[in-house]
Amino acid sequence: MARRSKRMQALLKKAAGYNVLELAAAVEALQSLEKGLPKGVKACAFDQAVEVALRLGVDPKQADQMVRGSIVLPHGIGKTQRVVVFAQGDNVAVAEAAGADVVGGKELADRIKDGWLEFDVAIAAPDMMGVVGPLGRVLGPRGMMPSPRAGTVTTDIATAVREYRAGKVEFRVDSSSNVHCVVGRMSFTQQQLSENTQALLKLVQGLRPSTSKGVYLRGLSISGTMTPGISVAV
Repeated sequence: MARRSKRMQALLKKAAGYNVLELAAAVEALQSLEKGLPKGVKACAFDQAVEVALRLGVDPKQADQMVRGSIVLPHGIGKTQRVVVFAQGDNVAVAEAAGADVVGGKELADRIKDGWLEFDVAIAAPDMMGVVGPLGRVLGPRGMMPSPRAGTVTTDIATAVREYRAGKVEFRVDSSSNVHCVVGRMSFTQQQLSENTQALLKLVQGLRPSTSKGVYLRGLSISGTMTPGISVAV
């Protein structure tokens, strides 16, 4: 087992003192974790991402219980995402005007096959899927493969580019029935983080599969990139 730093040991001890909290209190507790660290222990030096982890009562092995979606959070995620677009013809100019970082076709696909992955989101026009399809082995495991369900295969290239650059995020349940999604930055206000989290919860609850039985939302925690999680009442 990797040895925990003095900082993480101190944070874990402090987090263990909290019971399951209401959302606003959990956000406040998370943002206060690094206050009052022991002498000689430095706080994290960067603005950490804040992530929500949801435990769902679904069986992801069943195709009709796969929970996935995307959302433009009310306050964004505090980061401008790097967007690449697979397009041709008039869509090239449309994507560039909307702010895409890189626009291309086969040459872009070849570049990605060769190992270039310096982007956060890939968007494709429907007529480019013949070029994009073979990238599934590279982009699929990273959750970056364009798909109609996520809105990254679309005829409305301009809207998709603008939304993702503004912080639209995707999520999907993993093999352990968990959903992880970034909801902002540690520097956000408590209200901003709470409202972003509430928007995500509302969407996920609305995506409950009709075949899911029993309790659907079974657990929730909120954490920073370099902090333990705080349990939230559901």
